[in-house]
Amino acid sequence: MKKIILISLMSLMLSTNVSADTDGENSLSKKNSGDVKDCFEGVNRATFKFNQVLDNIIFEPVAKAYRVLPSPIRTGTGNALDNLSNLVTIPNNVLQGEFTKAGVNTGRFIVNTTVGVIGIFDVAKKIGFPEYEKEDYGQTLGVMGVGTGCYIVLPVLGPSTVRDTVGSFANLLGGDVWYNVTVANNTQHFSDFDYYASRLGSGIDFRAKNIDSFENLEKNSMDFYASVRSLYLQDRQQKIANSNAIIETQNDSDWEEIENQ
Repeated sequence: MKKIILISLMSLMLSTNVSADTDGENSLSKKNSGDVKDCFEGVNRATFKFNQVLDNIIFEPVAKAYRVLPSPIRTGTGNALDNLSNLVTIPNNVLQGEFTKAGVNTGRFIVNTTVGVIGIFDVAKKIGFPEYEKEDYGQTLGVMGVGTGCYIVLPVLGPSTVRDTVGSFANLLGGDVWYNVTVANNTQHFSDFDYYASRLGSGIDFRAKNIDSFENLEKNSMDFYASVRSLYLQDRQQKIANSNAIIETQNDSDWEEIENQ
């Protein structure tokens, strides 16, 4: 259990969903990020700098090495990791009353896990299943009306809020479900290494897709910390509202487009 938590924390840090469309003026950093208060800004800024050091020393170099791999390998890896994350998304669909989406994502998971070889090939998309949308327990708490609480920057984990931090612990329990479904009950096809590698690989895959965009954001920001805070909070608000509009942010598919340009 301890190893599971450690690997999950590293993955969460790497896959922090912060995205941006920046300009030289960096007007976003000057905008109010809703009603969320930065109650611990001094501590948050110090933690933010600490996380930047870790990223520069460890995570970014690993992500750059990952980008050297052939595109089909990276695409297959990303597909498989997205498929496995259904084990967190599906219960959150149910908790949010989105039973149709829960059924669709269950169908996607079954098709891709079997015909798609553990999700390496997104067969479900090819046969007409709707695009996959991730859900997590932080989003579910938001849909249920739980307030965000103060903005927090967690060591290693990165940007969060009080509500999302609580949700992250539930996401870790979702990781235990993944472990029980695969490693514990189906050792013919999975091993402990597969589980741990998937958690870490998810973060590396996302970080590799966003290297250029993160660098551009930092370069064009008058206050990098404020930009990340604003964009993170906007992104979370969009996800909770299930909004398809892009409000000065971009989702994972947009990052793919940037990478392929």
